[in-house]
Amino acid sequence: MNFLSIDCSTDVGSLFVKAKNKTFSKVLQSDKSNNDLLMKQILDFFIEKELKFDDLSKIYVNQGPGNFSGLRSSLAIAKGISISKNLDLFGYNTFLWSCAKFFNNKDFILSFVQFKDKYFMKKFDKNLNSTLQVEEIKEEEILKKYENNLKVIPKRLAQSFSKKFLTLNNLIIVDLDHEDLEILQLKGLLDKSIIKPLYLN
Repeated sequence: MNFLSIDCSTDVGSLFVKAKNKTFSKVLQSDKSNNDLLMKQILDFFIEKELKFDDLSKIYVNQGPGNFSGLRSSLAIAKGISISKNLDLFGYNTFLWSCAKFFNNKDFILSFVQFKDKYFMKKFDKNLNSTLQVEEIKEEEILKKYENNLKVIPKRLAQSFSKKFLTLNNLIIVDLDHEDLEILQLKGLLDKSIIKPLYLN
């Protein structure tokens, strides 16, 4: 399966391509001015790596949570490429992506992000089906109710969590791997019909 993955959910975004039995990646320093240049960055990346959109069959795009303008631009561009090149488009979110390696591993998993000084949680069963909506939660409540449950956070966001949170039992800090998106998609866990941003208040 050959694909392009676009993640502009944080200040440091990324492009990832799997094609020709190889993988290619690029880090994107994302800000308001760069969001307008995202399509140019993608085209330059393809030229530099001698890639073609005809080499791809799918596009994955991060729906959030994260930066409003980054999510809006990346979703619009992913949809545009998908339509113009007749590629399947799938949406994923950071909560689910963080849990990808734990499919069928535990009874349930709690995935956390910290955004604008608030903690948000999404709960997944062992097959990574979401068991509740994104929920804002206080650190004290996490310590009190979920101390012994499996918890995951993305490594790239770890610096935003408190020291107290980072020393919790059963907390795993995970590297986000674009290749895990293929597994999530094959298991029917990615959004296909309605690809829209996941915003947090």
